[in-house]
Amino acid sequence: MKKIAKFWDSKNDNSVQCFLCPHNCKINNGKNGICGVRENQDGILYSLIYGSCSALHEDPIEKKPLYHFYPGTTVFSLGSVGCNFNCDHCQNFEISRALPKDIPMNEISPKMAVDLAKKQYCRGIAWTYNEPTIWHEYSFDTARLAKKAGLYTVYVTNGYINENPLKEISKYLDAMNIDVKGFSDDFYKKICKARLKPVLNTCEIARELGIHVEVTYLVIPGFNDSSSDITKFCKWIVEKLGEDTAVHFSRFHPDYKMKDIPSTPVEKLLEIFNSAKNLGILYPYIGNVLNGEHESTKCPYCGNIIIRRYGFSTEVLGLKKGKCKNCDRIIPIISDM
Repeated sequence: MKKIAKFWDSKNDNSVQCFLCPHNCKINNGKNGICGVRENQDGILYSLIYGSCSALHEDPIEKKPLYHFYPGTTVFSLGSVGCNFNCDHCQNFEISRALPKDIPMNEISPKMAVDLAKKQYCRGIAWTYNEPTIWHEYSFDTARLAKKAGLYTVYVTNGYINENPLKEISKYLDAMNIDVKGFSDDFYKKICKARLKPVLNTCEIARELGIHVEVTYLVIPGFNDSSSDITKFCKWIVEKLGEDTAVHFSRFHPDYKMKDIPSTPVEKLLEIFNSAKNLGILYPYIGNVLNGEHESTKCPYCGNIIIRRYGFSTEVLGLKKGKCKNCDRIIPIISDM
């Protein structure tokens, strides 16, 4: 479904410049931006995927992953096609590298999305699977309706969005899991075809705007797992986002253009987990590994189990009115409990 895009300017030569993400693509007539889903048609920029869904699922919120945001609830998840990154290790490349014409998609209006979420007894809506920020026009309209209907809203994102569109949707966006894919610009340029700094800016601005932020760091052996990078990343988390930020260190699995790279050793993840705690992160987690010990939330003050997790199974045990039942310290978890 086609719709006139937001955040762009026209140029004298019938080209346009898109300002949705930090690529700031200049797009000639008849061409698409880097994301593949925003097209210049006779000097007007269009989104080609408004309401176009490649995937619809009901997921546990823990799958996003969000561990400190309405634990144990189900979220209605939507994905489309395209991405403003081109990661060599992408695990959803079938849709992230696809163009709108490549894949049959369902046309789901914002109202239909909200109605479907409520029909399936989901607590909220998430835009995920491919990059949601390039779906801005649709996610903005849907999020606005979702909030009116009492649903929470979630982005699972690479964080590559400019400040103005982020501020626009922040009024209706409750939570973001942001992938910080490495902690060097060289890694971002080589592996993701993007830059690190705009991603860090998004994390910091989103936090300032009152959006609940959790961060995922996919640990790729030999690429972004050096002690130097991990240390700098953890120090940035503590300084800029806060020690109480939930941080997910996830295991890499070979895929797409990086099938020759081995999976992350579990021992390496445990080493990073312990390093993160020593550097002041109160709530580090290990992902893509069935390991209840490092998936569960414990009170960092008394050690009481707040939430026990194993895979996507969740038991809220030690939380009462936002505090640890044992020591009465505040635990930064958004919940109805």
